[in-house]
Amino acid sequence: MAASSRSGTSRKLWFLASAVVLVIALYTAGWFYAASALRERTLLLLGSQADAGISANCENAEYRGYPFRIGLFCSKVDVDDTVNGISASFGSLRSAAQVYNPGHIVWELDAPSEVRTGHGLSVASTWESLQSSLVTKLKGVERASMVIQKPKTTILSSASGQAFDVAADQSEIHLRQNGTDLDAAIQLQNATTTAKGLPQLLPATNTSIDVTFKDRAGVLDGSDRRGLALHGSEGDLREFKADLGQGQVLTLAGPFSFDDRGRMSGKLKLRIEDIPAWQDSLSRAFPGLESTIGTAANMLQALGGGEKASLDLTIRRGKVFAGGLIPIGEIPPI
Repeated sequence: MAASSRSGTSRKLWFLASAVVLVIALYTAGWFYAASALRERTLLLLGSQADAGISANCENAEYRGYPFRIGLFCSKVDVDDTVNGISASFGSLRSAAQVYNPGHIVWELDAPSEVRTGHGLSVASTWESLQSSLVTKLKGVERASMVIQKPKTTILSSASGQAFDVAADQSEIHLRQNGTDLDAAIQLQNATTTAKGLPQLLPATNTSIDVTFKDRAGVLDGSDRRGLALHGSEGDLREFKADLGQGQVLTLAGPFSFDDRGRMSGKLKLRIEDIPAWQDSLSRAFPGLESTIGTAANMLQALGGGEKASLDLTIRRGKVFAGGLIPIGEIPPI
């Protein structure tokens, strides 16, 4: 009887141990499956989309955090868009998600980064820290936010040979799917712009952009075959705002589009507050254009009847017209 009891206890212990081993094995398999999904979704946000000719590579990929966290670490990230001739490289990447909420991913990306296009444009950036979070759904990324401390970007065009440096204390980027559209909001705190061989163009500026790209929600979930390119896109600029402080505010709003060659068209409403202060700032930034700036300021004050003014801007395939008739400049293709 005692032997039979011991035999029954042994079988129960054996079944219990087997169940524990099975649960651990299943959990481990699930953990590595979730880690693989984390890798795919993190790289998807950076542009990976094989069907559209866009690939993202995570060098020396390593998974960490088992058993309660899922983490992906890469020593370097490279993105190539063979269709649009765009390539990019970034520093090391660290991303993680809690096992109980794998759809909420936080990640960090180290500087430097470099983006190059087939049109001869190169963009090199550095920063102190870049932290981001994204919310995924079954198909891909649904929302994403990013905060960058002390970003500095150099933009160089091989066509003109001109280089520009853009720096800020902090920048924020927020993206979300809105039905079939993509909503984007960008903020720059104390942003400065300088050009090679020229003084600082304007004082430190707080800048914000609120824009919707029509039928581009697939940029986040990977279903948009155009990838990161803006060619053939259209949207609505709800507001672009530049605030120099002390009442110097400039805003732009209106619909826009880009053709297949990257040329911009649109109808935008320009509003300027404290025109004399803007005239003073621009005249100091561009001393050779002081007379032209003064004429433009006088015209704006006449249109507005004071120190504030509104002006309709029409853009036709990159050419900018004031009031739809007077040519005032040209925007190069993107």
